[in-house]
Order: sequence, then structure tokens, then C-alpha cells
Amino acid sequence: MALCAKKRPPEEERRARANDREYNEKFQYASNCIKTSKYNILTFLPVNLFEQFQEVANTYFLFLLILQLIPQISSLSWFTTIVPLVLVLTITAVKDATDDYFRHKSDNQVNNRQSQVLINGILQQEQWMNVCVGDIIKLENNQFVAADLLLLSSSEPHGLCYIETGYLRQAIPVTSELGDISKLAKFDGEVICEPPNNKLDKFSGTLYWKENKFPLSNQNMLLRGCVLRNTEWCFGLVIFAGPDTKLMQNSGRTKFKRTSIDRLMNTLVLWIFGFLVCMGVILAIGNAIWEHEVGMRFQVYLPWDEAVDSAFFSGFLSFWSYIIILNTVVPISLYVRYVPSLPWGFSGESGGPIELFFSMKMKSLRSNLKSSSSCTVNI
Repeated sequence: MALCAKKRPPEEERRARANDREYNEKFQYASNCIKTSKYNILTFLPVNLFEQFQEVANTYFLFLLILQLIPQISSLSWFTTIVPLVLVLTITAVKDATDDYFRHKSDNQVNNRQSQVLINGILQQEQWMNVCVGDIIKLENNQFVAADLLLLSSSEPHGLCYIETGYLRQAIPVTSELGDISKLAKFDGEVICEPPNNKLDKFSGTLYWKENKFPLSNQNMLLRGCVLRNTEWCFGLVIFAGPDTKLMQNSGRTKFKRTSIDRLMNTLVLWIFGFLVCMGVILAIGNAIWEHEVGMRFQVYLPWDEAVDSAFFSGFLSFWSYIIILNTVVPISLYVRYVPSLPWGFSGESGGPIELFFSMKMKSLRSNLKSSSSCTVNI
């Protein structure tokens, strides 16, 4: 799995030669292994805690816990803060770990799918994660496309190929007749094209073969994640694999999401904390004045602690004591809220408030148009 996250220098152009792994390996292209998970066993605890303490409330209660460990200013037991804080952090960590476990499970399922790869003139079963740039893959009807492929040939006339949602793809004429394994094994064409990008509707490149060059466009490409439909079989040349595919380029890196509600919560906590500091300052000033004007007369009966040598320092310590005593103005339950999950798999916490939802159902739309071909109105 380490290959999934391997960093490489940015590309200016992509070169891929068919049936020549040795040539393609010198460019150190990404493997077809994907990784959408955020953590592993070693990084889970530090990374998850770092993400959780980006919430202002969690940082606030950690700060209070540190203050409560100082006996000169603490009037409450640290136990009253650490228990709810640890409880909230634990519940959130368990939820995050569960989500990431399913990401790992999904990654393993996808990476271990089987694909037919042409190796040394023989079609062999290979896991998706072992597919490399420059390999020729055979796809059959209703199969997922393993990587971004240049369509070479298909079972349909003129190299046509149908994919899910009704889109039509077509091989270039010079390769559309390469339907035989022996011919494909001798195919040594080289593709020079644009570097990996997230533009789903654009592709530009050139195929160099037999001292000729042939322009390539998006119409000649099969993108990872598509499903082959109404086509018995087709062959394709891997151009982009794994994180370089357009699907993964658009998905981006899995990261800690902060919704508008979270941002509002952080802002409210900061304002409340500012109000708490103002209250602490006012009370501390009052304490210092009282100690200077009145408390000095009662030193025999109410002596200061050994560390306190002035009314000012007494007011300073009182400020932190009041911060601890009044800490409940920011309830930790502010961040414990019910987040309903929507039936199609999104939740308010992971995706934020949903403002618009777009849905396209072409089959039903076409059906409705056919059934509504005529209409009579009696007036």
C-alpha cells in the first residue's frame, strides 16, 4: 500500500508505450493502487487528536484541564473536566476509526478486483493494483473500467464501444482491427499526451505507431469507474493509473471536513470565551482592590498563601481561579449533537447542510417524453 502514496515530480507530458513495462517503469508512474483512507495504525491517534483539537471547544477544555492541575489557582478537581473531555474525544475517535475502517475495506475491495491483462502475448488475471501504465487490458460487458484507457478495439463495428449513461466511445481506425490477441501482442505504439488532470471532458494526445502519428481525443478514452455496456468485449491501453486517473484527480485527498455549523460553533465559543475573560478581569480587579484596601487589615486572621506577596499577585491568581469556576459558560455538550444520516449515504456532519440536490434520471425522462407524445384538452 505504500506505493499508493508515493510522491513523484510533476509531469510535463505523459509517455506510454504498449507492451513495454521496462520502458514505462523508468518514468516512475503511479501504480493502479488507490488509497482513500486517512489513517493507519501508527498515525491514527496523533492525526485524529490534531483534527479534534481544531475544534475551539476541545482546545478550550484542554486549557482548563491544564489550569486545574495547578493547585495555587484551582478550586475544582481536574476530574470534573477530564472525564467529559475524554468521553467526547473517545466517541469522536471511535466514529472516525469506524469510517476509516470502511474506507480501508473499500480500498482493498477495489484494489483486489480482477482484470485481464495481456502479458507476454497471453491474457492473465491480474489484480487492479498490479495493472501498470502501458498494459493492454481486456474488458467484457458489464465490467468496470480499471484505469483510464485508450480504446484500441472492440467487438462492435468500427471500434465502437458503449459505456454506462449511454455515452459512445470509438477507437481510432488504425487500431480498431486489433481484435486478435496475436496482433495486440505485437502492438508497440507509443502515446504522448497531456499530464494527469481532472478535466473529464477533455483529452489531447498523439499515438505514434509504424512511423505515423494519429491524433487522440476524449472520444477515444475509457475512464476509470465507467461500466462497459452493450459491448461484448474491448481492449484498451492504460494511459493513467491509480491516483493519476481523472476519477481520483477529481476526488481529491480525504481530509478533515468542517461544516458551516462547526465554523459557527467555533466563532460562538471564541465570543463566549472573550466574555469569560472580561468577567475574570473585572472580578480579579475587584479582588485586588479589596485585598489592598481591606484584606491587608485581616492578615492575622486570613493570611495570604506563601507564594502571594502582594494584592496585585493575589488578583492575578484570582483571575485564573475565576476562569476555572466560570468555565461552564462554555458547555462541552455544545459539540455533542445528533446528526441524522440521509438515506443516500451522506450526513450533515461530513458534508454540511445540504442546500441543493440535483438528480438526473435519463431513462425515466425519455420514458415520460414518449408517453406524453400527445395531449387533448376539452374547453
